[in-house]
Amino acid sequence: MTTTTIKEFYNEMFGDYCPEVIKYIEEMDKKDVGHFNVFNIADMYNVCKAKPAMPYNRRAYYKISLINGKNTVEYTDKTIEIKDFAILFATPKIPYRYTPLDNNQKGHFCVFTSDFMTKSKTGLVIDELPIYQPNTDFIFQLTEKQYEEIQSIFNKMHNEIESDYKFKYDLLRNYLVELIHYGQKLKPMDSLIDTMNASSRITSLFLELLERQFPIESSTQTLLLRNPKDYADTLNVHVNHLNKTLKERTGKTTTEIITSRILQESKILLKNTAWNISEISNSLGFEEVAHFSNFFKKQSGFSPLAFRN
Repeated sequence: MTTTTIKEFYNEMFGDYCPEVIKYIEEMDKKDVGHFNVFNIADMYNVCKAKPAMPYNRRAYYKISLINGKNTVEYTDKTIEIKDFAILFATPKIPYRYTPLDNNQKGHFCVFTSDFMTKSKTGLVIDELPIYQPNTDFIFQLTEKQYEEIQSIFNKMHNEIESDYKFKYDLLRNYLVELIHYGQKLKPMDSLIDTMNASSRITSLFLELLERQFPIESSTQTLLLRNPKDYADTLNVHVNHLNKTLKERTGKTTTEIITSRILQESKILLKNTAWNISEISNSLGFEEVAHFSNFFKKQSGFSPLAFRN
């Protein structure tokens, strides 16, 4: 997958220029703690003069957002309507769209990397927690009392990140763990299934998920999602439903779309890198070089070496 820099992440979230963000990036560059930051949503609307969106295509970052306002969240075949209070736990593995419906947005959100929450520092493996599983709902309705309880945790985060306490990042990790455990005890929000737009949304999210794996920029990089079931599991839909939807929307099966994109990338790697065939084969998820060679010849009519030459 393509690496997204911390600066690119914040530029997409708040626009190309935000003094508070630039200052924070400069401070964090001096520390080797992984990445963590916390924001007051209303403040960021005013300071950065841009809506603090929650871009789902940022690969490296986990997000926890405490929401107070009217919003919608779309993922797979679900549309979640948030009218008052909610909390959202986002993982890089699940693509979604988060849309504020007005400018009267309040609450808080934090972003962090897996490096910030390593097992050696927290005792937890972030991707093994129930709330961060790909097939798990990640948006939770809150009562006003629950909102205030969670807001108190975010307030402690805000206070601590501004402090000069030597061990403040350890304390911030503890607050993150508290938020995660709070969320895991909550009941998922009911979704409004929009049948007219569901197939369009699934198709869009599938294609986004496919493109997120490219370009292959290192011979040690490899595709994480290789077949239709991998994509269906990540999107939390049955593989037959995914295939039917894509066939109806694009005229192609899931396998045909994946095959076409892998073939396209293999041609780019053969023509534009000095990697050997084995390295290209491995990076594209083939278990054996022979499997890649057969795949390429079947799809293109040439062997990998003949195409390269």
